[in-house]
Amino acid sequence: MHFKPIIIACFVATAVLSTSSAVYAAGGSSGPAVKYAKQGQIGEVITNPYKIAPLTAIIRTGGYKLDNVSVRIVPKKDGQEIAYKVGKGEVLTHGGIPVFGLYPDYVNTVEVKYTRIDPKGAKKDISESYQIYAPPVYTEVNGGASTKSTMFDTNVVKIDPKFKDRLYLVNNLLVSPPKGSRVVWNNPSGGALEWCFYPQNAIIDTNGEVRWYLNADPIYDMESVYNGGVMMGFQQGEDGTLTWGYGQRYVKYDIMGREVFNRRLPAGYADFSHSFDQAQNGNYLLRVASNDVKRPDNKNVRTVRDVILEVSPDGKVVDEWRLWEILDPYRDIVIKSLDQGAVCLNLDANSAGKTLSSDDLAEMDKSDHFGDITGVGVGRNWAHVNSVDYDPTDDSIIISSRHQSAIIKIGRDKKVKWILGAPDGWKKGWAEKVLKPVDEKGKEIVCENGKCEESDFDWTWTQHTAFRIDSKSDKDIVYVTAFDNGDGRGLEQPAMPSMKYSRAVIYKIDQKKGTVQQVWEYGKEKGHDWYSPVTSLTAYQPDKDSVMVYSATPQMQLVAGKAVGAPSPYLQEFKWGEKEPSVEIRINNSMGYQAMPFRVQEAFK
Repeated sequence: MHFKPIIIACFVATAVLSTSSAVYAAGGSSGPAVKYAKQGQIGEVITNPYKIAPLTAIIRTGGYKLDNVSVRIVPKKDGQEIAYKVGKGEVLTHGGIPVFGLYPDYVNTVEVKYTRIDPKGAKKDISESYQIYAPPVYTEVNGGASTKSTMFDTNVVKIDPKFKDRLYLVNNLLVSPPKGSRVVWNNPSGGALEWCFYPQNAIIDTNGEVRWYLNADPIYDMESVYNGGVMMGFQQGEDGTLTWGYGQRYVKYDIMGREVFNRRLPAGYADFSHSFDQAQNGNYLLRVASNDVKRPDNKNVRTVRDVILEVSPDGKVVDEWRLWEILDPYRDIVIKSLDQGAVCLNLDANSAGKTLSSDDLAEMDKSDHFGDITGVGVGRNWAHVNSVDYDPTDDSIIISSRHQSAIIKIGRDKKVKWILGAPDGWKKGWAEKVLKPVDEKGKEIVCENGKCEESDFDWTWTQHTAFRIDSKSDKDIVYVTAFDNGDGRGLEQPAMPSMKYSRAVIYKIDQKKGTVQQVWEYGKEKGHDWYSPVTSLTAYQPDKDSVMVYSATPQMQLVAGKAVGAPSPYLQEFKWGEKEPSVEIRINNSMGYQAMPFRVQEAFK
């Protein structure tokens, strides 16, 4: 019996086309045994070619050589154009013209230009239009308003013309998904495996429209030990590809969905989350944990968010930073001030407003209670490192330790170079490394008990993302961006939760003098409405001399010990030095982690 193949996208067959012509969409698989109607003067259209990026397509070469390729996605009325040139290597890699940025549930008009080279070497410059239907967003949902149709319910508040061409990669998390994790580490005890949210990763334009999203299901399984976890640490490298990690994996894909690698963590490590840095030395820096450590009391444990792992591009372990051997895992002055209802990854509404006492920590340390719990000592969440960034000038790393409320620079020799954080609670050997705050004239600012009087200077508290601004820094002066979440500010909980606030902040560090100056901040004046108790990002963008800020969990309310409502992140971008955003997009009722500009031209060079 003979069955005709199913064509996924509808089409209208055309005769031989002129140099500039319009055709309707086609789809289906390539194959010499079956003749498909073509859309243009080369091959057929393959939608979602790698199964994980439904808003992409490939226009096959049809057996021709192609050169001078460019693509333009015609925008909807008053919409945002996406246009890019395609390098020769990209055409060869994908076997055709890669198409990125399709609108979901829409017949997209795609304009392509290329030089077609026939078998005899004759060249023909061709311009033509394709119409390609892309399906609606289909992904796991939890019934929230932001997940019913286009993944994100956006509200564009402000777009400066300078930023109109921006695309933003949004890395959010689906809380309370219909599927749940079924696994937990227990041998050796502890670890952070049970933390598992379904991924919501998409690229939006400055109209708030989804133009790409990750259909994670082919590479992800919440009920699997080695294929579940939280997708985090997205970064677009200089080669245009995306890297990130989840649970026990770290991965690299291009924006079309083509796998470069998808690997298990090396055998001695576990529980990736938060940060994957493509370091300038060519290696990868991953924030992980050790899967088996012998404590001084002779107990074996999995550690929690306190190892920086360096791996080569081929997956070989190059180095590691075991932070309990570098820092003080028993410094508890910050941990005792944290709101136990919002200890970042283990949100517990029933513990809202509660803090830990010295007796609580001492009793815990005597016990065998290890794992993803806020506490001190190896095997508990004493450090909670949520970012790592490489400094190529002296082969060092800069980390953000949430549960120490400190940004710390550590050398290849595993020695602390400096600590950007309140001086309280650091013992000898670390206390000397704490940076001294100064004003713009270099005058020292007096800070005691977590507070700096008569000054706008403040430390970061339970911060996320400590990133070096490479283009403005050198071997002596380092600019660092951070998102100061603000829990435990001044080493205490305020009289009322509504007094809490967050900040995006930039510091200037003089490494020779051991001083730090606060040069910019935003958010304090916005008060509690802008407060994000967990997650979020601040990062410099060299292409527009701007600062990207993602306040990812504002308006996450805890009322009478219960979670009420959902966060509605602020996606903002500021011109350097400006106090008001040039871009502001709200993402309603969505649990945010991080967001960042996506550079489309670099993805296809």
